[in-house]
Amino acid sequence: MKKRRLGKGLASLIGGAGEPKKPREEVAEDAPEAKEPAAGATEIELARIELNPRQPRKAMDEEALRGLADSIRSAGVLQPIVVREHGDMYELVMGERRLRASHLAGLEKIPALVRQVDDDRMLELALIENVQREDLNPIEKAEAIRQMIDELDITQEQVGEKLGLSRSAVTNFLRLLELPPEIRQMVSRGTLSAGHARAILRLEDAALQMRLVRRITRDGLSVRQAEKLAAGGLEERTPTERGVSPQVKRLQTALQESLGTKVEIRARGKNGRIIIHFAGNDEFERLFELMTGTAQEIEESAA
Repeated sequence: MKKRRLGKGLASLIGGAGEPKKPREEVAEDAPEAKEPAAGATEIELARIELNPRQPRKAMDEEALRGLADSIRSAGVLQPIVVREHGDMYELVMGERRLRASHLAGLEKIPALVRQVDDDRMLELALIENVQREDLNPIEKAEAIRQMIDELDITQEQVGEKLGLSRSAVTNFLRLLELPPEIRQMVSRGTLSAGHARAILRLEDAALQMRLVRRITRDGLSVRQAEKLAAGGLEERTPTERGVSPQVKRLQTALQESLGTKVEIRARGKNGRIIIHFAGNDEFERLFELMTGTAQEIEESAA
């Protein structure tokens, strides 16, 4: 079936084709400039704006919304949302995070651009807006790209044109969805990078994939080292393996499989240390809760 080509994304709706990329809306909201809405925008009461019923993103980070609400209270909404007329009301086309944060900030009105947009175009723009969010992890972005292809019935090449990505970049994102669920979760948490994940995909056998994951987390392998191991069938011994007794290796492996992260055992006679690695506050909190059975809030500066 011939794939239908849709519009050129957000630029055709809000202008700015060929202009430099605007900063993330969190950055824009924090800027201490004037609060006047952008040219062409009008102030619309929040009570008259309905959410987009075809919004594909169902869950939003509540903490991030509260942070955006705080910056809106300080600097206002500098980037208008986009709406379409819907009887005597308006229906949101783009900007759900700004709209929700404005409600949290206690605003009564919000700057908006009123556009004529049909249902299919609304879905396209909502999908593109979601994929272009910079806080998506690689798995979320891959899932969003897959949804664009399925919902809009377009090719990988067309997705790339709309998102400013090469065909190979789109393909690499989609390949992450071929990983087993356990490994996808590790990529989502940041325990594994997208580069590590692509190295793991060089191995077709699920058991070998998990074996390589354990080597990466245990030894802190770089992407290049992981690629080399995958290409060689995992036969290469890493420097950290040399001089470590088989008993210590077994203990390290057991701890790493239990905790889902790299663990080192360094023994000197009857004394020694167990070193547990983590990547960021989320990983620290996960490990803390796993080992103590209790949740712990960690300040940003703690890691």
